Amino acid sequence: MASYYYLIASLPELRADGEMPLTYEEFLNLCQGNVSDEEYERLKNLTLNSSEGPLIKEWANFYGMLTKEINYQRSMNLGKSYSAAYDKDGLIAQVASSAISAKNPLEAERILLEYEFENLDSLVGLHMFDDYVLFGYAIKLKLLERLTSFEQDKGKAEFQSLFDGIQQQVYSL
Repeated sequence: MASYYYLIASLPELRADGEMPLTYEEFLNLCQGNVSDEEYERLKNLTLNSSEGPLIKEWANFYGMLTKEINYQRSMNLGKSYSAAYDKDGLIAQVASSAISAKNPLEAERILLEYEFENLDSLVGLHMFDDYVLFGYAIKLKLLERLTSFEQDKGKAEFQSLFDGIQQQVYSL
């Protein structure tokens, strides 16, 4: 297992309630030359649904359970059955319920983001300056990148546009 003392020490702190201090592209630029070619390719191709690499298998298990719980609860709220089998976890169910009952999608994402950051911290545990920390950081950066893709003003405008279209159809009846 490689050690990345300088690289990890030079990375800015990532917080669930904070701004994204660097882009994923900038992160990859910092990693290039400091990690093996194999690890760099894994980082370059990393998604939130990846399943290979240090820490990634544990993350994939957690993220899969969270996704299935959210899908289950959404299905139940719509009165539909959910046939996929999965291991139910009480804490994951509670967090998913809080996210689903949030007043808007951005608040739901923030609830999930905070829980995902906590879980990543737990998965990294006492590792220091190694692949686990590096990949944990990369996943957190991907999560923040996802959150910043939500544009509240653009979303409101799209909703209003869709709503206006529906109103026009109703009035033309």
